[in-house]
Amino acid sequence: MRKMALDYGEVRIGIAFSDILNIIANGYETYTRKGLQEDIEYLANLVKEKEVDTIVLGLPINMDGTEGERAIATREFGSLLEQRTSLPVKYLDERLTSASAERMLIEADMRREKRKQVIDKVSATIILQNYLDMYSK
Repeated sequence: MRKMALDYGEVRIGIAFSDILNIIANGYETYTRKGLQEDIEYLANLVKEKEVDTIVLGLPINMDGTEGERAIATREFGSLLEQRTSLPVKYLDERLTSASAERMLIEADMRREKRKQVIDKVSATIILQNYLDMYSK
């Protein structure tokens, strides 16, 4: 069974999956949101198709360690996803993952327009790799 990570945003959701051994995170796609119910259904179908057993959701914690409106919205989304899929949703501090992703893409000499299309997917990959590294047996 695989792990799935999400970088949840208001407009887009970055999606990444682990390999079957849960060692390496691979970016899957940047999904453009269509509406809450449709988004949940899309992700629930992916969970089934990819044989996922755990969902890791990046939690946008403020730099001072507090949880603001974005973190609350992320937890609400995670709760709905947990109810729909019956899978555990784990939250991982995503501070600086977008900055890390941006830096990686700039170093790869990717144009700004292209970076915007893939940054959420890369962020989800970083979130998942961090999770896999922290919880590998």
